[in-house]
Amino acid sequence: MESGKRSLSFKIMVALVAGILVGLIYTFIPEDLKLFDQSVKSFLNDNLLQGIFLLAKTWFINSLKLIVVPLVLVSLICGTCSLSDPNKLGSMTLRAGGLYLFTTGIAVILGICFAILLEPGSGVSLSSHAKPNAEAVSVFDMFLNLITQNPFYSISELRPNMLQIIIFAILFGLAISLSGEKGKPVATLFESMNEVIMKLVTLIMKVAPYGIFCIMAIVVSEAEWQKLMSLIKYFLLVIVVLIFHALVVYPALLKIIANINPIAFLKKFKPVMLFAFSSSSSSATLPVTLEVSEKRIGVGNSTASFVLPLGSTINMDGTAILQGIATVFVAQQYGIDLTFGQYLTVILTATMASIGAAGVPSAGIVLLVGVLGSVGLPTESIAMILGIDRILDMVRTVVNVTGDATVATIVSKWEGNFSDKTFNDPDAGLQYEAEKLKHS
Repeated sequence: MESGKRSLSFKIMVALVAGILVGLIYTFIPEDLKLFDQSVKSFLNDNLLQGIFLLAKTWFINSLKLIVVPLVLVSLICGTCSLSDPNKLGSMTLRAGGLYLFTTGIAVILGICFAILLEPGSGVSLSSHAKPNAEAVSVFDMFLNLITQNPFYSISELRPNMLQIIIFAILFGLAISLSGEKGKPVATLFESMNEVIMKLVTLIMKVAPYGIFCIMAIVVSEAEWQKLMSLIKYFLLVIVVLIFHALVVYPALLKIIANINPIAFLKKFKPVMLFAFSSSSSSATLPVTLEVSEKRIGVGNSTASFVLPLGSTINMDGTAILQGIATVFVAQQYGIDLTFGQYLTVILTATMASIGAAGVPSAGIVLLVGVLGSVGLPTESIAMILGIDRILDMVRTVVNVTGDATVATIVSKWEGNFSDKTFNDPDAGLQYEAEKLKHS
């Protein structure tokens, strides 16, 4: 793990604990304690909690909203350019892309269903703290408005229409890739823009500990224990669904579609899971995923070299689970009953946005702003969610890379270049694994 990432995780956890402690200290200050004929508690509330801390909280939440549209638009265009490269179009692209989108769809549906069933956000009433603007949307109206008449209007709206932005970005990226040599300079421009936007994401994440500190201090000072308990329920639910997806859904696909022993697959893939957990980055884990998939599992080189990099770009099942659960969690906190059309909007938005979700830490939580906005839900709860997201991000990365290897294995079977000999050999690739462990 890079020292910067470790430092950020540590700072966020420290900020979370420090914010809780400051809130607790404020809670236990006696009401009659005075300093210079002024109540200490009133002074702190007016000048610190509802002054400086509230200002920092608002700036931090607005900064997350600031980057969501540029991030989705530019990263989706770049992702579609890569996916739609004419030189790579063929059965492998269709099979891998279809499977990735299928597993991502399952992931977000699982997240929504578990959250509806277990209700992590119930018992918390936030209606007095914000003005939800979720509106009932019919399925027909949702499909009717998929194509925007003016993409600049969709982008510039106070509540951007994320589905319209996603569709436009995919079409624009497809047009760039199909333009051949003329489209390459445009693709290069968007790749450069993507790098700049990701740097902006990194900068905002560096100030996240300060925003989280202020938010937790305000929450605890207001003695909103139900809100804290619901956050713990949300955390545990996300962990459970992530584990379920990795240990039930993926093995089922391996067994049903490719007749692969899922237990043997998971045993051989364990080193990649450990690396992904420590790095919190699908992109950083990619070299290890490639080596283990080929030398330990038996995925053909031609399949692994294309399907796995593609997966690190467009396959974000862990992020989709987070977005599904978080959307229902926020809706329950605000007492909003989402319609079937709104749930379908969440599924489509989260699934399609995964094409552009960058394989770097915390990008998924930024995209969540857009998913919530697609059904008109407030984004106030995201800041608290971010406080515990670093641990969840590590587990999400494990799910993402496991999904990449699962799809690569299935596609390799379909393409006829899967090595059953390598897969059935328990010692295959152990020399590579020993060398990696020795140098780590």
